[in-house]
Amino acid sequence: MDRATWVFLIIGGAGVVTLAVALLGAELFHFGHPDIDGLVSTEAVAAFVGAFGFAAAIASELLGGGVATATGAGLAGAAGIGVLAALPAAYLTIRLSRAARRMATDATPTRADLVGTIGVVVTPIPVTGYGEVRVRLGGQPVKLNARAAEAIPAGAQIFVIEAPTDTSVVVEPTPPLT
Repeated sequence: MDRATWVFLIIGGAGVVTLAVALLGAELFHFGHPDIDGLVSTEAVAAFVGAFGFAAAIASELLGGGVATATGAGLAGAAGIGVLAALPAAYLTIRLSRAARRMATDATPTRADLVGTIGVVVTPIPVTGYGEVRVRLGGQPVKLNARAAEAIPAGAQIFVIEAPTDTSVVVEPTPPLT
């Protein structure tokens, strides 16, 4: 391997290091206002530098290594191939990272979402105290403190009628579902 190939490999390695910085969340190369999606993001710089370096290193070796790059024409050709590989890589990275940042997600469940859910008693609910129930919220099982107007035994199915706090509910028994 000649010196030019090593330089291109080091440039490609710098792209990998930049990508590591981008994945850790730092916006070192994000120019402009931090709240605005700029033209140049850390991910795009990483993609461009990495693709340029590695593609140019491959091209340098395929064009003849030290013999071709010593003339300068081979070096320019390798760099040109690196740029041709880097531009689409950076463009696709910009598109994919923007799509990932703008991806719609479901709303975070709140205690209002607890009202109307059906669950099961885990710890018996006494008349004057709290027991525990398990309901499904957002597809996940959630264990909550529960009170009721009447005693409800463990294993009974319940219906949540009120959620006074984020961790407690008021329930009433329901007939078993078939």
